[in-house]
Amino acid sequence: MFLLVRKSGKSVKSVSPKALITFHLMRTFRLSDFPTPIKFALFEKHMINAYQNRRLWNYILLFFATIIASGSLMYTRYLVKNIAKSERARAQIWALSMKETITADNSNSLSYVFTVRDSSTVPAIVTNEKGDVLFVKGLDSTKTYIEMPPDMVADKKAAKYDPEYFTGQRETMESQHEPFKINLPPRGGTPHPYWWVYYKDSDLLTQLRLFPYVQLSVIAIFLLLAYTAFNASRKSEQNQVWVGLAKETAHQLGTPISSLMAWLELLKDKFNAEEDPLMAEMGNDIKRLEIVADRFSKIGSVPKLDTLPVYGVVNDFVDYFRVRVSHNISFEVTGDTTLTAGLNIPLFDWVIENLLKNAVNAIEGKGDIKVHISTNKVKDEIFIDISDTGKGIPRSKFARVFQPGYTTRKRGWGLGLSLTKRIVENYHNGHIFVRESELGKGTTFRISLKNIRTNDTTEA
Repeated sequence: MFLLVRKSGKSVKSVSPKALITFHLMRTFRLSDFPTPIKFALFEKHMINAYQNRRLWNYILLFFATIIASGSLMYTRYLVKNIAKSERARAQIWALSMKETITADNSNSLSYVFTVRDSSTVPAIVTNEKGDVLFVKGLDSTKTYIEMPPDMVADKKAAKYDPEYFTGQRETMESQHEPFKINLPPRGGTPHPYWWVYYKDSDLLTQLRLFPYVQLSVIAIFLLLAYTAFNASRKSEQNQVWVGLAKETAHQLGTPISSLMAWLELLKDKFNAEEDPLMAEMGNDIKRLEIVADRFSKIGSVPKLDTLPVYGVVNDFVDYFRVRVSHNISFEVTGDTTLTAGLNIPLFDWVIENLLKNAVNAIEGKGDIKVHISTNKVKDEIFIDISDTGKGIPRSKFARVFQPGYTTRKRGWGLGLSLTKRIVENYHNGHIFVRESELGKGTTFRISLKNIRTNDTTEA
């Protein structure tokens, strides 16, 4: 205990060094010292609300996209159905015109019949009762169903005799539309002669069937490219906001931390408290503030990664962290002690701190937090599994927990895991995900880092 003295020389009361430091903390950290972060916090709150509403907007956009796609397909099907009816009528007219050219008694009307016959664009084949091809329309003109004499076969300009082509075309037509029958007047001893007329979709109708799929595919590709560009722009803007917040926070913390360091040294000298354990703890907390400021200053810049033993870095922070939480929670670090990776200690400690804090908040009452370090020799990766015995996470929210704004705490901002993911993936070239979780039993987060082999680990 120390004696607090007025400038007049009269003593007021005895106070502890910790209370005195608290008093100077209150004097040092004033609201006016943090104008930019406070303003940013208001903006960040609106941004978080936007993130929370993003899924709703996705569902709304998907709903309208489904309506547009369905409407386009239904209307195209309606057009195709009507055009198909029209083409069947045209095929019938063409077949009847062919019949008229054969059975007509008056040659004066043949010019009109020929005009009707030649106006049809529907591919068709007419066969007799035996299936022999009699007439064709709209097929390959370089092929013929009539076997030509040998002298004409030698002519390169003559159509090639190819009965298999017409057989294939007839099978195709029969698969698309049911052929129709045209009865002929009796002739040549055949009491009831008739023709079979086969036809298939015209090129226009075939293209029209495919048009909505092509149209929707082009629209989908355009929207995908637009969304990718918009998403990249949005992420770039978010990164700039993150960097601006981090740099400004580091700048604003610099002066108060320097003042606290000076106040602490002044207290040690004035009250001869170099060996006081409270002063030592205060010094550790001030160093911790320096580390936090250093972390913020590294956001947005390329941090230097040192090849360090993962087990040692993780274990050192767990030892620091365990004395600052409830004794009802036990900590255990296990695994391979020889694995090394490229780490930036201030930033990676931040990752471990966020995961441990989440684990502590998830545990109600007594619980265990275990950190296990292992390797995947096939992929040459290091796995850091942080498990707790907390309340767990629903499987449907495994990916959502890393989005800014997601939190289950009333006073939480939901930025811890989002920042953790950025540090792991953007600065350490690793991955982080929820490995497993069960409601009421606990959660395991996994960090994956590239294994850097050293001479010691190779020999081991």
